[in-house]
Amino acid sequence: MKNDPRKHFSALQIIHKVLREHIQPGDICIDATAGRGKDTLFLAELVGETGHVTAFDIQESAIVSTRALLEEKGMSGRAEAVLDSHANMADYAQPGTVSAITFNFGWLPGGDHNVFTRPESSIAAIEAGLSLLRDEGIMTLILYYGRETGFAERDALLAYLPTLDSDLYTVIEMPFVNRPNCPPIPIVILKG
Repeated sequence: MKNDPRKHFSALQIIHKVLREHIQPGDICIDATAGRGKDTLFLAELVGETGHVTAFDIQESAIVSTRALLEEKGMSGRAEAVLDSHANMADYAQPGTVSAITFNFGWLPGGDHNVFTRPESSIAAIEAGLSLLRDEGIMTLILYYGRETGFAERDALLAYLPTLDSDLYTVIEMPFVNRPNCPPIPIVILKG
């Protein structure tokens, strides 16, 4: 299935392309939903030896996976995984210092699908993250929804995002309009 077009334009590939264009060596970044650590590793590679990444997850298995991957790839010195809610990220960085924040809303890959992100903490995390972003900083979101998680978080986030002050933020939603079932929705928020 190498020529399968759905494989060429996944939500994650789109978001990684956007992040790659914005993140520079020395930047401070946040992976708000560590999961299995793949985005944390991706960010750690982009920030280089002089940058730093902080990753958050509320599931201990996600933190263990992320730490193991960072150690395996020699990135433990530039990234840390914190067992805490992404809603508390403002406790770990100063306002106006973060270049990029990325979220993957939904459940832990390979984990318990009964544990997933919730609208209340997700909106609080976005608000905390926006206060941390530097001018011209970027926040990316991928909304995974359907199945066990239902549509409540997707609907709440899609209702919340248009309320962001357009003088401060540009919000770009990129839904896959011709994909079956419940395709993830990539979103980019640019500050400044």
